[in-house]
Amino acid sequence: MEKTETVTEKRNIFDQERVRLMSKLITLLHDVPLFQDMSVAELETIVPLFVERKFKKGNILFFEGDVGEEFYLIHSGVVKIYRIDNSKEIILSLFREGDFFGEMSLVQKGLKRSATAETLEACSLYTLMRSDFQQFMERSPKLCLKLMEVAMERLRKANEKIYDLTFLDVRTRTIKTICRLAEEYGQPKAGGMFIDMKLTHQQLANMVGTVRESVTKVLQELQEDEHIAIDKKHILIKDIQAMKKQIY
Repeated sequence: MEKTETVTEKRNIFDQERVRLMSKLITLLHDVPLFQDMSVAELETIVPLFVERKFKKGNILFFEGDVGEEFYLIHSGVVKIYRIDNSKEIILSLFREGDFFGEMSLVQKGLKRSATAETLEACSLYTLMRSDFQQFMERSPKLCLKLMEVAMERLRKANEKIYDLTFLDVRTRTIKTICRLAEEYGQPKAGGMFIDMKLTHQQLANMVGTVRESVTKVLQELQEDEHIAIDKKHILIKDIQAMKKQIY
C-alpha cells in the first residue's frame, strides 16, 4: 500500500509539473506573433508538441546549409544567428527570451538553413518539429497567413541589412544598429534608454559588418559627444532622437 501511495504521489507531482509547464508555455506563446491569434484551446492542443531542451553556452544549434526541420522558441538565454563571409563572421540577429527563429522550416519541407545558430549563453529552448506543426497549418488558413507575414517581415529586415552593408558607412551602420537594439531590447532608465543586453565590441562589429577597431572608434566618439554611455558591456543611449537624426 505504501509503495502504491508513493507511485501515486509521484504521478501527481508529475501531472502538476506538466500543468505548470503548459501554463508557462501558453503564456510565452501569447507573446509570439505567429501564435497571437490562436485561442487558449488551440494553444493547449499545440503546447504538448513542443519539447523543452537545454543547451550550454557555445552550442551550435544548426549550421548554415543544414536541412531545417525545427522551429525554436527561446525561454531563457541568448542565441546569435550568423553567416561566415570570407572567413569573417557577420551576425544577422541576436535573439533572447520570448524571441523565435527557424520559422522558415515550417513553410516548406527540405529548406536549408540560411545561417548558423549558436548559443551565447546557457539557454532553455522550446522546439517544434515541422511534421508535428503541419496538421495545424492544414486546417488553419489564418495560421498560414500569419506565418507568411512573419516570414515576410524577417525578409524585409534582411533586405534592409543588405542595403545598410552596401550603402552606409561604418559610423552610420553602428549608430543604426545601436538604435535597432534599443527598439528591440531597450528599457527606459534615468538618463536615457538602456539596452538590456551585454555586447562586446567584437560582437557589435560582427553585427555592423566591420572590424572591431572601427566600431571601438565610433563608440568612443559617441561617448565623447555624450550620446551614449557604456558600463560593463551595456549601452545607455542618452538621447535616442539625437542618435536617430545622425542616421538620415
